[in-house]
Amino acid sequence: MTNPVSERIKGEIGEHPVMLYMKGTAMFPQCGFSARVVQILTHMGVPFATANVLEDPELREGIKEFSSWPTIPQLYVAGEFVGGCDIITEMYQSGELETLLKEKGIPCEKAA
Repeated sequence: MTNPVSERIKGEIGEHPVMLYMKGTAMFPQCGFSARVVQILTHMGVPFATANVLEDPELREGIKEFSSWPTIPQLYVAGEFVGGCDIITEMYQSGELETLLKEKGIPCEKAA
């Protein structure tokens, strides 16, 4: 049996090159960790889509199962799970995030 939440996630990460599952929205993050990832992506000039897990309890649990990762936010680049706030912050600071985005052909305007 297919899981509708899992199918939705597959569709979203397939449709959007950079997809962030977060608490709140890019304009109004509802947690500091989500806000941090939005801040990094915005600073880098990366176009990204978001899904607010607080609006959808099934998605909130489903995304954790989908990635086998227990926390939100979760960032997907080119259909692949990259990580949560700590990993994204470290990758940004080291320049790895910019390298990954460029390798995947995703525009980023500002270098770290």
